[in-house]
Amino acid sequence: MIPAMATDAVHPIPPFPRFPDGFLWGVSTSAHQIEGAADEREPSVWDVFEAEPGRIKDGSTAAVACDHVHRHGEDVALLAGLGVDAYRFSVSWPRVRSTGGLDFYDRLVDELCAAGVRPVPTLFHWDLPVTEDWLERDTASRFADHVATVADRLGDRVQKWITLNEPAEHTLFGHALGAHAPGRQLMFDALPVAHHQLLAHGLAVQALRAAGARDIGIANSHGPTWPASQEQPDLEAAAFYDLLLNRLFAEPVLLGEYPDGMGDLMPGDVAADLKVIAEPLDWYGINYYSPTKVGAPQGTEIEFGGLTLPAELPFSVQDIEGVPVTDFGWPVVPEGLTELLTGFRDRYGDRLPPIVITENGCSYEGVDDQDRIAYLDGHIRALHKAVEAGVDVRGYFVWSLLDNFEWAEGYERRFGLVHVDYATQKRTPKSSYDWFRDVLRAQR
Repeated sequence: MIPAMATDAVHPIPPFPRFPDGFLWGVSTSAHQIEGAADEREPSVWDVFEAEPGRIKDGSTAAVACDHVHRHGEDVALLAGLGVDAYRFSVSWPRVRSTGGLDFYDRLVDELCAAGVRPVPTLFHWDLPVTEDWLERDTASRFADHVATVADRLGDRVQKWITLNEPAEHTLFGHALGAHAPGRQLMFDALPVAHHQLLAHGLAVQALRAAGARDIGIANSHGPTWPASQEQPDLEAAAFYDLLLNRLFAEPVLLGEYPDGMGDLMPGDVAADLKVIAEPLDWYGINYYSPTKVGAPQGTEIEFGGLTLPAELPFSVQDIEGVPVTDFGWPVVPEGLTELLTGFRDRYGDRLPPIVITENGCSYEGVDDQDRIAYLDGHIRALHKAVEAGVDVRGYFVWSLLDNFEWAEGYERRFGLVHVDYATQKRTPKSSYDWFRDVLRAQR
């Protein structure tokens, strides 16, 4: 069935800044959030997590999700209608381990290429097989084997690769706080999970290079950290938060070292591992959503972004006042993207490869989603300001093509340019789909 497509009329938009020729425009998704067909693959830690009562806010699971495995033809048609250069999706490690799993990705890549859309696979986006454990070093080696298998099958058509998505969130939410799968509450004992994921990234780069890949990056989440005040306790707390969420995951990759002695807390031969983790990249992916305002610990639990942060953390996360928020309660601060990118340029200098914004988006209800249009408009303009300031940015991917299973939130949050009726699986392009299509036309 052909998806309901947006009209072909051009919607007037204000004069938009021109990005450099060759700039890559795309949209993103992830396997567990859209694929469905859970009975056709091995289980992941998310399947186990979703089966535990109370873990998912609306009690749902991703067993069907957007049924993308069976409806990917419709979704490729939506991509073609949107006019994007590239589609960032993820390859499910549990599906690849299952009979016929790679056949699905083989077909998807073929259909994307036929539609003139560049496939950009992410090789790990949180859906860890239940037989694996990031606390164990050997998981990194087995991930490298998985990457080699995928590259051998798809590498003749795929040029651009992403190793991992957001190892910081997978460590913090899944292993330190227990809000995501696998649901562990290890607090700072979760640090080996961070190290083993970073090691897996480095080994994946080696495996991809061995397969002939020449366009490799990682998708790390980053945002500016704003101290709640200029008082010393707030400054120290903000510096620690920035260390934990930004520098801990950027600097081993970019500089080959852990910041501020954090390497002393990591397992194994850290010096040798860092040489692998710092394998040269062709570009560095950043997922940006908002800054974080951080102050000294308050000694109480804090509700933040759908999470309950425990009282014993050495910092507190506070609301950014005077800015709009999304339906998820996330602050809308486009200028934070400019600040982040120029800050990365200043902090890392020539050690920073070209940047690609691998995710940027927002959760809003409704098909006539003017708030999403305003959000994307502001962030793309902020991105252009960073380009004008001399930051080497090569691409921008909207999160997300489709409304989908939003992890612990279930189906209560809608990030898509395309509305999905989960009961019927009908796809309906939103106003933001039309708007982004017209932005891309204007760029060309």
